[in-house]
Amino acid sequence: MAENTTNAVMFHSTRSNSKTYTSKQAIRRGIAEDGGLFVTDCLGETRYNISNIVGKSYKQIAKDVLQILLPDFTSSELDECVENAYGDQWEDCEVTPLKQLGTNNDFVLELFHGPTCAFKDVALQILPQFIRCSKNASDSSQNVMILTATSGDTGKAALAGFANVEGTSMVTFYPEGKVSKIQELQMTTQSGSNVKVCAVRGNFDDTQSSVKQIFTNDSINESIKNNNNALLSSANSINIGRLIPQVVYYFYAYSKLVERGSIKLGDEVEFCVPSGNFGNILAGYYAKMLGLPVKHLIVASNSNNVLFDFLVSGTYNKIRPFHQTVAPSMDILVSSNLERMLYYMCNKDTRLLQMLMNDLQQWGAFEVPEDVLSKIRELFGCGWANEDQIRDSIKECWNKHNYVIDPHTACGYFVMSHIPHDSSVPRVLLSTASPYKFPRVVCESLGLNVEGLDDFACMDLLERKTSTNAPKMLSELKNKTARFNDVINVEDMPDYVLKCANEIC
Repeated sequence: MAENTTNAVMFHSTRSNSKTYTSKQAIRRGIAEDGGLFVTDCLGETRYNISNIVGKSYKQIAKDVLQILLPDFTSSELDECVENAYGDQWEDCEVTPLKQLGTNNDFVLELFHGPTCAFKDVALQILPQFIRCSKNASDSSQNVMILTATSGDTGKAALAGFANVEGTSMVTFYPEGKVSKIQELQMTTQSGSNVKVCAVRGNFDDTQSSVKQIFTNDSINESIKNNNNALLSSANSINIGRLIPQVVYYFYAYSKLVERGSIKLGDEVEFCVPSGNFGNILAGYYAKMLGLPVKHLIVASNSNNVLFDFLVSGTYNKIRPFHQTVAPSMDILVSSNLERMLYYMCNKDTRLLQMLMNDLQQWGAFEVPEDVLSKIRELFGCGWANEDQIRDSIKECWNKHNYVIDPHTACGYFVMSHIPHDSSVPRVLLSTASPYKFPRVVCESLGLNVEGLDDFACMDLLERKTSTNAPKMLSELKNKTARFNDVINVEDMPDYVLKCANEIC
């Protein structure tokens, strides 16, 4: 499985290494006290031996990868976590099946076969298991209260993972009117006595920034700890326990390419990843650090192309127009996980990271040194798609390959189709959501008449015209009644969290 295995893996903030934590402690805390993200300086010291990867199931590869990255979890704990996370709740026994796209050397890794039909399920089915295992004798009675900001998919995936999980409660915030109707219904109809859902007047960045501020607010944390015996934590990809499980499917995709004869062990592969908060593609960077032969990681953005501009210029500038697009889960201007990548690319210089993040907070922008940008460009490529290009890509993918993709995957399809590459190197496009989460946009893109149709009628139309099937968990939303209808201003989020703590902790 692994080489040079060590149990001395400790985590600390990207902005300071003065305090260290085990992986269990880091997962339970979610975010560092100084607002930084948890990282380990041991990343890459232990590498996955890919010579033993062929023929392994998703669960087997997951156990191998997680044992490397989370060594203070026992083997039996990880066995139980993996078994509970990747069982009958997945509609495909492969969990993340790999499909060939036409006759070229291009493939699609389908990450949407979990209970909420989005890639977030891969991590958010196992994160509650990690948190359950992270308890120790001294805090066995302490509840963990999860706060999450979502641009559409994280919220429902987290709700599905944490609903009625003993010892946990959860509050999900989403930007009012800036998620699809299906995404909103998935959240507002969620069952569970330990969950709350609330819309926020603003965009995702407003919502995410407020959640981060709540995590680092000593008064709120002390109040919830003393009055509700709870610890605040996160289910967003700022939590290292959200990020690490996503590393697994990069290795799984590689194993499938070897099994089908598309590559030989040791051959390089490229991955194209629709990216908003940078977590999904950062997992690919972690996989490369663990020894996966990754030649390039291609960042695909929508019109909110702050990542594209950064990778081209070295300047990250969030002071720009915010675009509400047909790919709402990528409508993000502050990509939190970029901070983790920068930490490693900046030679683990916490002082530099602190300066960059201070500049972002104070001035809305930062610029990395030229040598750092050169290192980043060696691995990361980039591109972006506007609204028309997204729609055209959905239509083109269907017409050329008889394959239906959602708007986020379409961003990746467009970029992958237009960026230069070595045709001998296989490319894997990460498909992040079921097209049935966005049936109206997909139908319109395919030239179907949706006038007068609601989203569920659009689902029916898409089924008929493409001979595909809507996931049952989405089509059944039609008959569900919303449980949650709260709408608040951004500045009211802290008080809302305290109110929820009294109700569900």
